[in-house]
Amino acid sequence: MARRFRGEYTFKVDSKGRVSIPALFRRVLEAGDDTWVDGKRPELVIVYGDREQAFLEVYTMRAIAALEDKIALLPSGPLKRKLTKRISGLSHQTEVDPDGRLVIPLRLREKIGLEKEAYFIATGDTFQIWNPDTYARIEAAEEEALGGDLPEGIDLMDALDMTLSRMGEG
Repeated sequence: MARRFRGEYTFKVDSKGRVSIPALFRRVLEAGDDTWVDGKRPELVIVYGDREQAFLEVYTMRAIAALEDKIALLPSGPLKRKLTKRISGLSHQTEVDPDGRLVIPLRLREKIGLEKEAYFIATGDTFQIWNPDTYARIEAAEEEALGGDLPEGIDLMDALDMTLSRMGEG
């Protein structure tokens, strides 16, 4: 199984938009780039999406190719066009710089309000880059909304097991 991103980190963003990529994330990017060899810089794709997307989603080359392959299987129509536009059009292919940093273009920084700090959070096959304040605000709202769907005091892992049991998977 492919390596996955794990963890959360906050790093400074310099005036040129350079931000360090967590070392463990760099290892996953390397493993997810079939052309990467020691001494070469791994490539990646940043999907910035439409105006509704408040974060940057970073894919390994292998993960973005797998997603594009899934989209290609869809019949022609509005869903396929929308997904193709979001994944192929509203994205930026780049590579890790020699110092293990990511250079985030100004238009992408402006889109998500990234200034002095970037918050990285792993999401399994991808990781997201957020303005830390935006992430905290949205996360608090989502926690509040999720709380209404769960019984008082239930642990999320218990909720996972209960949901899978109801689906016949657990």
